[in-house]
Order: sequence, then structure tokens, then C-alpha cells
Amino acid sequence: MRVMAQMAMVMNLDKCIGCHTCSVTCKQAWTNRSGVEYVWFNNVETRPGQGYPRTYQDQERWQGGWVRTRSGRLKPRSGGRLKRMLSIFANPKLPAMQDYYEPWTYDYEHLLTAPAGEDTPVARPKSLLTGEDTKITWSANWDDSLAGGNEIAAGDPILRQVSEQVRQEYEKAFMFFLPRICEHCLNPSCAASCPSGAIYKRSEDGIVLVDQDRCRGWRMCVTGCPYKKIYFNHRTGKAEKCTFCFPRVEIGIPTVCAETCVGRLRYIGLMLYDVDAVGRAAATEQETDLYQAQRSVFLDPHDPEVIAAARRDGIPEDWLDAARRSPIWDLIMKYEVALPLHPEYRTMPMVWYIPPLSPVVDILRDTGHDGEDAGNLFGAVEALRIPVEYLAGLFTAGDPAPVHGVLRRLAAMRSYQRRINLGEERDESIAAAVGMTGTQLDEMYRLLAVAKYEQRYVIPTAHAEQAHHLEELATECSLDYEGGPGMGGSGPFGEASGSPAPIAVENFHALRQRQTADTVAAPADKATRVNLLNWDGRGRPDGLFPPRRDPDGDGHAPGQGER
Repeated sequence: MRVMAQMAMVMNLDKCIGCHTCSVTCKQAWTNRSGVEYVWFNNVETRPGQGYPRTYQDQERWQGGWVRTRSGRLKPRSGGRLKRMLSIFANPKLPAMQDYYEPWTYDYEHLLTAPAGEDTPVARPKSLLTGEDTKITWSANWDDSLAGGNEIAAGDPILRQVSEQVRQEYEKAFMFFLPRICEHCLNPSCAASCPSGAIYKRSEDGIVLVDQDRCRGWRMCVTGCPYKKIYFNHRTGKAEKCTFCFPRVEIGIPTVCAETCVGRLRYIGLMLYDVDAVGRAAATEQETDLYQAQRSVFLDPHDPEVIAAARRDGIPEDWLDAARRSPIWDLIMKYEVALPLHPEYRTMPMVWYIPPLSPVVDILRDTGHDGEDAGNLFGAVEALRIPVEYLAGLFTAGDPAPVHGVLRRLAAMRSYQRRINLGEERDESIAAAVGMTGTQLDEMYRLLAVAKYEQRYVIPTAHAEQAHHLEELATECSLDYEGGPGMGGSGPFGEASGSPAPIAVENFHALRQRQTADTVAAPADKATRVNLLNWDGRGRPDGLFPPRRDPDGDGHAPGQGER
């Protein structure tokens, strides 16, 4: 057993309202520049839908992830090393721009320069690739208004795998939202597909990154990633991907998408795993067994043997403590309500999801039944408007049993807590029906419904003796250096592409202090701060200038007398 640590995330889909705040803030922080206008490290997909890029889940077409050979070994679906070398100058298994969308802006200049006339001037959409007029036909969140419609449902790769009856139910039913970032997999196929070795998995926290200096733009990683979460910067010729906001995580604050999530549906924590068991688990023969195979890789941070092995392998004590307090461990292993996205890709993803349950309550209420009664809820799980088969196609390689178990536990929690809220006696039979205790349902409820900031995000700070490159990463991460990609400046057609602040550890420490303070200004700093918005311009308000010294020691500054 060789112990390693991995940062992981769980998202509660019952809480996602599809507001795209996470997408916008991630976009502003990481891809607000030319060359990556179409790139969304975080995007929120609507289900049913084709996803982003379109039909990315169709691996027969895109050749992403791993496949198991007859000998029981794994190889990239896109081909082995020889095939990649032979096709290194021509890689056709890539989404085209129309599978993403052609990025555009609006001709705002025309609004300012159009001559006076009877008609109101119009800001036409302009392509950011060609500079010509374009027609908007697709984008990253295009499915929002069309989910369930015939044209969208027909293109959903998961929906095509279920029965015609389920498809008809879906067309008259509803939608749910699926936020996605890079999975930061335990067994990343993108890294195995890269001919230049530019993609690597950090040993200290498992975050998968792209070394911009080594990347040669072969784009094999785009093909190899089954989630299509690696993008090609057409201006710089480099691959880019979600970084799990590693400069923030290194000093103990959550990712931008988690920090700004309106629904508070994201949880971040540390997981310990046996790195020697990853390959065997990923090569499990039956795809429906991969979910449990990945769970078997995770190590119990409360086990004395695991703790001893982790110490032997150099895991710091504060990281072991964070692993014991991790909400990810509780959601995946203790309560068993989180599931991986497409385990059949055999990449061992580390962004897991709690499937949605809320529509079942609406169904029961609309039919005149008590939507929170345990008996009604357990029975209605079998008749969800979201077909269990569809959720199984997303999270358990088609096996409905684990999904049923998750939905029943979530239903039990609702029914159990509802009795408490109404002042009724606790019904332990509700918890026993799903193999849990009332205390466990209480704890799960507190974590899923009312958990505080420090309970949702248990992130240990980085150790300099482990991470050898934790110096100020302004040139390495902002990519703003001579001859480099250049995140600042104007794009090829003169558009403003934004210029991010340099990424320095000190900046994020200051951010953490500001975010965790009880007041806008720390009490110790209030005497030296002044709100200029409340100043009328007269006199000199306290705190505007530093206090003057008293060289005479008589209590008066120079030129200051009694009044």
C-alpha cells in the first residue's frame, strides 16, 4: 500500500439552479483573454442535452478514455503509442469549432458611430475568429431553453442508450443541471495521450496541470480526455485546462467556482488513496463494477494502519487531520450518496455528484399525495420523472442499483427530518429502511443542508517541503511573458481580452484573510482606514493620512496648538 493524497470535489445536483455564476466567475478569472474565447473550464450543462462540446460523451466518435484489452491491461481508446506517433501530425478525432461554438462579440462601435436616422442602429454579432458578421446558432449553454425537445433529446448520447419509453417520458417531463469541471482523475487518459509529457499530475495533491513550456500543441490530449475538458488555445498553440484553482487551494481557500456558487452545492476536501491499487481498479472487467472498484481504492483516514502508512509516505499531520474531517469522505464512503461521472471511461474521476431527487416530491404533491411521507417517497423513487436508467447512464455505467440506493437514502433523510421539523417523534424505522441510523441521517442533513463554510471546504494548506514550485507563479501560470501566450493585451482583431492580476501566494493569503474576517476591515485596521465615499472633501478625516510624529514629546504635532 502506497498512500497519496488527492483534492476532490462533490456537487449536490439537487441544489443547482443553473444560474451559471460558477461558469462566469471561472471565465473571468482564468480565460478572459484572446485565443480562449470559446473555452469554459467550468460549464453548466442541461440534461437531457448534447453537452459541451456537442455529444462529447459519444466515445465511439471521439475516442476518449481507456479501453480494457483482452489481456486485462488498459490502453487509450484513441490508440497506443505507435498509433499516436504515426498520426502525430494529423489528429482528426477532435471536436470542430462548430461542436464548441464560434465565439462572438457585438459591433458596439456601430452603435456609437451610426449616423442619425429613423431606424435604431443594431449591434450585429461579429465572429472573434474571422472578424466578419456571424449568425449565432450554438453556445456552451444552448440547451437551457431546449432541454427535452426532440432536436436536443435526439443528440443526447446517454438518452440514446435507454428505452424508447423513457425517451417519450423525458420529452414531456423536465430537466436538471450538471455543472462540470476537469475531473482531475486518478488515472488521467489525457496525460497518457500527450506525446511531449506536458500534462502531469501533482504528487502532493493530485491536481492535473499542463506544463506550458513542454506543450507542443499536438492536441492528442483533447482526443484522449473523454470529458473534453482540455482545450486548445488557437492563438498560442498550447493546451489549457482547469487548474482546480491551485494557487487558492495551496493557501486553503476553495476554487472560484465553489466560492461563488449561489446554491452552495459544492464540497471540497482531501481523500487518501492507494496509488498501487488504481491500475487494478481501473482495469476491472465489468464496467458496472467500476464504481465500487474506485471506492475500494480510497483509504479510511481513521484507520491506524492507513495513518501509519501515510506518515511513512510523507503525508503531513495537518493533511491527515483534513482527510479525517473531509466532507468528500463522508459523502462518498460514509453516507454513500455521491457517484462518479462516467466511471466506464476508466479514468477514475475525482469530481463526484449527488443525483437530483427534488422532482419526485413535486410529482407526489401534484397528484394530491404527501410528498414528504416516507412510504410515498420510497415508492415514487421507482417512478421518477428523471428516469433512474438515465442517471445510471451518467454515474454508474448503467447499473441502476447504486442510484436507487442513493435516491432512497436522500428520500429517507427528507422524510426523517420533516417529522422533526413538525415536532413529531423521530421514526427510526425510516433510517433502518435504508441501512442507516437516525444519528447518521441527522449528520447527513447538516452536511447537505446547513453546513457552514469551513465544513463544506476542508482544504489543508500546501507544504513548501512537498511542493517545490510554490514561488510566485506570475510567469508560469498567468502565461504573460516574452514570447509566451500573453494573457494581456489585445486579440487579433483588437478586442480587449483582459489582463489578470499576477498570481502570487501573498495575494491569495490576503484574499483569505478578507474572506474569513467578521468585518470588511479588520478591527485593528479600522483606525487607519477611511471611507472616501462618505467624505465631502473638507478637512482631513481620521485615517486619511498616517499620524504625525511628536518630536517635542509634549503631545502636540508640529504646528499644532491648544484650541
